[in-house]
Amino acid sequence: MTRPPRQMHLGMFLQGAGHHVAGWRYPGADSGSENVPHLVRQAVTAERAKFDMVFLADGLTSGEDGHPSQIARLEPLQVLATFATATSRIGLAATVSTTYGEPFHLARAFASLDHLSKGRAAWNAVTTSYTSTGENFGIKHPVHADRYAIAEEFIDVVRGLWDSWDDDAFPRDKTSGVFADRTKRHVLDHKGEYFSVKGPLNTSRPPQGHPIVVQSGSSDAGQRLAARTADVVFTAHQSLESAQGFYRELKGRLSAFGRAPESLAIMPGFLPVLGGTEKEARDKLALLDGWTDQSKVVPMLSDRLGHDISGYDLDGPLPELPVSEQMQSRAKLLTDAARRDNLTLRQLAQIVATGRGHYVMCGSPEQIADRMEQWFTEGGADGFNVMPLYFPGGLDDFANGVIPILQRRGLFRTEYEGATLRDHFGFPRPPNPNSAAARRGGARA
Repeated sequence: MTRPPRQMHLGMFLQGAGHHVAGWRYPGADSGSENVPHLVRQAVTAERAKFDMVFLADGLTSGEDGHPSQIARLEPLQVLATFATATSRIGLAATVSTTYGEPFHLARAFASLDHLSKGRAAWNAVTTSYTSTGENFGIKHPVHADRYAIAEEFIDVVRGLWDSWDDDAFPRDKTSGVFADRTKRHVLDHKGEYFSVKGPLNTSRPPQGHPIVVQSGSSDAGQRLAARTADVVFTAHQSLESAQGFYRELKGRLSAFGRAPESLAIMPGFLPVLGGTEKEARDKLALLDGWTDQSKVVPMLSDRLGHDISGYDLDGPLPELPVSEQMQSRAKLLTDAARRDNLTLRQLAQIVATGRGHYVMCGSPEQIADRMEQWFTEGGADGFNVMPLYFPGGLDDFANGVIPILQRRGLFRTEYEGATLRDHFGFPRPPNPNSAAARRGGARA
């Protein structure tokens, strides 16, 4: 049988006030990161354009760097539950921390979202970089290595809880009176270094078996966690060469965990600035850059570097800074860019204000599609997490201008072929290793 051609995956990274720090000021842009009808419209637009998923990031502080989409934002799982009723095919992904959460609560929440959406849930498992988060929970923020050790155990517990019941454990047979077959219930009884969770989960097995797990750390520890546990990886790169190196390294780690390269999708962030011509696009970006509040730019860069740079000359080079306990991979990305391109602190801060270190490209729809195709076909990406400058116009421009070009080239779907998010990615539904059938087949109990 002929294997169908490889197609890219697209996520729509939704930030209600836009990804550019001044995006909400653009004519016609909505400034409502808490405006639910506005957010729902973006999800509907993304589904109409056949995106794989819509993604909501989250944080557990008030956004000290001053980004409008982070100062005030709604809890993402509740927003995605709203999206579930307004859409029918697009995947629904949200960030929830492994450092400041409990496995049982998270497993139940995402299992519920998977049921509500009929198999479209995805969890972006993050370890939470910001040290100030601990102050909101009355604890000391764990160091980088400990956060990743916690995450490893957390994800294992969550997946164990999703397997609490066999797929056919709930006959709901009115004639026999059997609602649930308790012989098909499995008590996890996990006792580990960080968590003690008995189980079972009081929710039937999710439609996907396991909702999709996303990971977004690019450090060595983050890559190891992704290679062992993730279905999808979000990442940030400033160049194709950087993306290719990350792609090769992470895909190369999969074999150590018995995984094939195609079992993991790598999706760099991509911020398209669209115009009728490249000049129009550059003028648009210059307009937004000119509206950037310089008093907020320095805190944003300090936040990403993990060090206060307010005392340094903004028109001078990036100083030598020790490794931070915060966003190690993002700090390295920005530091490398500053050294490579001889950027001043002011220039580096503007990069953060525009796209927080993600790849930014100005051009016509054809030019944007060309660059995406290049990254996709030359080993830099399996797809992209698309980050519009502002909403709704930035998403509309991409959906109406770029996606039809990708579709004509055979690089992106014209229709959804399956019903679940696993179907969109071509990932099989995992069997329950605790079921009698799996045990007879030699699966680990």
